[in-house]
Amino acid sequence: MAELLESQVSAPSPSLISTTLLVYALFGVADIVALASSGFPLIAPLMGLIGIIALIFAYVKRGDAQGTWLATHYRWLIRTFWFSFLWGFIGGVLFLTLIGIPVAFVIWVATTIWVIYRLIRGFVLFKESRPIPGM
Repeated sequence: MAELLESQVSAPSPSLISTTLLVYALFGVADIVALASSGFPLIAPLMGLIGIIALIFAYVKRGDAQGTWLATHYRWLIRTFWFSFLWGFIGGVLFLTLIGIPVAFVIWVATTIWVIYRLIRGFVLFKESRPIPGM
């Protein structure tokens, strides 16, 4: 069954592969910059200018990736950004209350670890030229 699905997926162009690598690199740099700048990214690990540029690239190239194994990577990266934003926002709202400050830090740390995991897992599958399973 997996062989049948793989045969129906077309090969992506070299420029699309390069663009996907660029998006992974930008998200990785955004995460590292967020960690280095404050230790705890106060909104979300990918919400800096670099992360937003990566998101724009992902949205622009997502249509070009349809029908290739890269389509799952673009969905994976876009979802990573927006869920990171959501949990960062929830942490920010909790931070506004005195009781919620410890919970906010736990949410921010967990979100940062989750983003790092997703970037590494996605990149490993990308380097193996494999789609993200379940996407």
